[in-house]
Amino acid sequence: MASLLTPQAVRTIVAAPQQEKGFQPVCQIINIKNVRNGGQTDRYRIILSDGECYVQGMVATQLNHLIAEDRLKNHNVVRIENYMINDVKGKKVIILLGFSVVDGTVDTKIGSPLDVEKVGAANLSASRAVGSGAGPMYNRTNQHRAAAKHSPAKPAGANPYGGSPRKNNPYSPRGPGSSSAPIVHRQGSAGGPRITPILQLNMYQNRFTIKGRVTTKSDIKHWSNSKGEGYLSSLEVLDAGGTDIRITMFKEAVDKWQNYFEVGQVYTITGGRLKVANQKWNTCKSNYEMTIDVNTEIAKCEDSADIQKQSFDFCKIGNLEEKEEGSYVDVIGIVQDIGEVQSLVSKKTGQELKKADLTLIDDTGVQVRLTAWGRQAEEAASKLGGNGPDKPVVAFRRARVSDYGGKTLSGGDPFPEPDCPETEEVRSWWSSQGSRAAPVRSLSSAGGGAGRMDSFADRKTIADIKGQQLGEHSEKGDFLCFKAHFTFLKKDKEGGAWYTACPNKEEPCRNRCKINQTTDGSYHCDRCNGTYPNCNRKWIFSGTVGDSTSNTWVSVFDEQAQQMLGRTADEMHEHYQTNQPLYDACFAKAAFSEWVLKCRVRKEQVNDEYRTKVQVVRMEPVDYAAECREMIQALERM
Repeated sequence: MASLLTPQAVRTIVAAPQQEKGFQPVCQIINIKNVRNGGQTDRYRIILSDGECYVQGMVATQLNHLIAEDRLKNHNVVRIENYMINDVKGKKVIILLGFSVVDGTVDTKIGSPLDVEKVGAANLSASRAVGSGAGPMYNRTNQHRAAAKHSPAKPAGANPYGGSPRKNNPYSPRGPGSSSAPIVHRQGSAGGPRITPILQLNMYQNRFTIKGRVTTKSDIKHWSNSKGEGYLSSLEVLDAGGTDIRITMFKEAVDKWQNYFEVGQVYTITGGRLKVANQKWNTCKSNYEMTIDVNTEIAKCEDSADIQKQSFDFCKIGNLEEKEEGSYVDVIGIVQDIGEVQSLVSKKTGQELKKADLTLIDDTGVQVRLTAWGRQAEEAASKLGGNGPDKPVVAFRRARVSDYGGKTLSGGDPFPEPDCPETEEVRSWWSSQGSRAAPVRSLSSAGGGAGRMDSFADRKTIADIKGQQLGEHSEKGDFLCFKAHFTFLKKDKEGGAWYTACPNKEEPCRNRCKINQTTDGSYHCDRCNGTYPNCNRKWIFSGTVGDSTSNTWVSVFDEQAQQMLGRTADEMHEHYQTNQPLYDACFAKAAFSEWVLKCRVRKEQVNDEYRTKVQVVRMEPVDYAAECREMIQALERM
């Protein structure tokens, strides 16, 4: 049964500072014990044996489920595919990162292994020879001595098994002074730090050094909560093994390192702190994320050809419908259209946000709408735009998939003209046919949000509201864009076609919340608990719109009403009771005017009955010259 195990495996493991390529010894797990000690996460200690020696270790937490599922048990014989060695208080501990069970039927301990920490490499053979003259170590030692008597002398340091010490015998035991010293990746001089691959990082390491290229760096973000205020920044680092990790820095570390890190440059980072990555927000391949501070040792390196500029896993736009909402994808294509940069206020933080909607297409001929945020939104027109066949190819890394208003994408780091084969494929398609062909379809044509008007090709009709059951399958509603004219405006609401709004322009009212007049003639706001002598009036009324396919009721609010009527509600209030003809004329002028409307459609419950509500969220006057050009181009593509 001892023949199942790799000879001298434990001594080979503890003698080398890291696992050698191709070294996957077969050992026995002779004990498993949960040493959680009251913590929230189970931690399992193991004892690993090769039949002669044993070493203590820990199972990486990501493998805990294998023990819980009884797939790793006492006395199992396993092939160790991936491991790390840590030095804990001068004692070697193996961290089991990956394995496969070779024999799960063994139910006893193989051999009589000794603690490798207590039995040195020199006296281990002697103790075995005394204890068992026929033992495996005894036989091998005497065989080697006998062979040496009949073989020619070899130069000092030569491998007795033939060939170079490392190439032909990668599993030979190594100790201090051994000629087969481990291969160590070092930065700079021979005395530089040992580089740990990002894939092999684990929670049991006290100190480590990684080397990688900065692929992205975020802006400085400020935060405020009950514990105080502060600011942070993050970056992502990709190493030679193709694994990336997110690194976060706070306050003083931001002051020290934010400008030192440059996207595209290579660095060594020593002394970071690890924690398990939150997979909901962290999309890097590493299972961990790192925090650095002012004491972290960081050094800029010369560029390394073995570290990629960027790592992508592209999904064709035509295949995005198969992706689940909330997942992250890499896409590459041509930015056909860039909408205006718009400002909005976050409901959670109250901070102003910048956004711009981009239309992206690839060689599947399918379009998708991608929303860029912050600085990327402001720089989109200058960095991602272009004309005709000369538009740049742009990759977006880790954009978030949403089902809001059709399939859409949000965020993602843009990379114009990325260095990858897919760039030439998309460029060739765009220059040869894509720039002149009509899109096959748009995944976001039923959505796109309220931020921008849909293109001429993506417009719908009023009949599509019922025909495509818009608003029935989304709590937030669906958006559509169509051209129509107003056939009726309901202006005869008692007191006027407006409501009284709080004059407070700050949070939480922002000049929008409804307020009521008190008995003394002043106005009181329940939202901000303020009392004011006057109020602001905001338009709110309904009407009907029609096109060649159908008609529907729509709700119109202040911003769109001012655009249509040309007057504010406060201005018309002055004439409502004293000059009724002027009030009526204002609405009469807007009747039967034609507009391109962007509307939100959703189901609302009214008196225990669900009704389809259509709200105008954006409107533009019809540009008849542009409409004619679009129709001519559409006819030419047919």
